Amino acid sequence: MSEPRSEVFVLDDVDKAIIRELQVDGRMAYARLAPKVGLSQAAVRQRVNRLLDRGVVQIVAISDPLSLGLNTQAMVGITVTGDVRRVAAAVAAMEESEYVLITAGRYDVLAELICTDNDALLELVNDRVRAIEGVASTEVFSILKMEKLTFSWGTG
Repeated sequence: MSEPRSEVFVLDDVDKAIIRELQVDGRMAYARLAPKVGLSQAAVRQRVNRLLDRGVVQIVAISDPLSLGLNTQAMVGITVTGDVRRVAAAVAAMEESEYVLITAGRYDVLAELICTDNDALLELVNDRVRAIEGVASTEVFSILKMEKLTFSWGTG
């Protein structure tokens, strides 16, 4: 889990262009990236390394759950009694959790869970999530279709 950042980095147009290109192809060679953003290879390498070092960007592989046989996705709203951070950490430690949020509102914790099928989701929620000390109740929202998923914040 990443720590909150106390410093905000202002991106110039070249930084934004670099990020946009890397969002399309995170493995793009500096030799290809440099002319696209109007810099030399050395300058692009320096800019990319600065963005990485400051934690502004990460270059990671994103897998498609469906191609891995994980056909059931759900959001689970969790109401907590006691320390919400402890419950969120326990859910986050589960291999099936895609992301976990501590929220203000109807639910204390929201988690996206990905499983092979509905039986696996039932086992996960009923036997494991509800067994966490402090979980008062859960509500499961089955995801029928992912309409939009984007990672292009801050480059527009």
